[in-house]
Amino acid sequence: MKKEIRDCKIGKNTKIWHFVNLYESEIGDNCTIGSFVEIGRAKIGNNCRIEARAFIPEGVTIEDNVFIGPHVCFTNDKYPKAKGEWELKKTLVKEGASIGANATILCGIKIGKNSLIGAGSVVTKDVPDNAIVFGNPAKVKEIKNW
Repeated sequence: MKKEIRDCKIGKNTKIWHFVNLYESEIGDNCTIGSFVEIGRAKIGNNCRIEARAFIPEGVTIEDNVFIGPHVCFTNDKYPKAKGEWELKKTLVKEGASIGANATILCGIKIGKNSLIGAGSVVTKDVPDNAIVFGNPAKVKEIKNW
């Protein structure tokens, strides 16, 4: 049940499962972090659920009441390379959003409040509030009045 938790601020009643790596992150109250998750220099709000094997790197901010499905992967550099300089691009996930399993979220975008990202989607641009998006690239299929 090894966990690597370094220089993090973790809120009350937050549950962190096995084999999790957390580095210089801030995680709110009443969250659940599933097994094999990696979070590095990110900010997670209150009442969030992050399922197994999600990857949340530096530059990602997740507001309150957000669901991150299993194997969701965020990026933080538009042109990554093995050596040399890189440019951090921040990503914001607004309150109440849900991101389905195996979705890939490219960096530098905003996922709107109460939006729903379908499983397996590749999100390449901003998602409006209350939108349902899916596909590769993800496209708005419907706007709900949640």
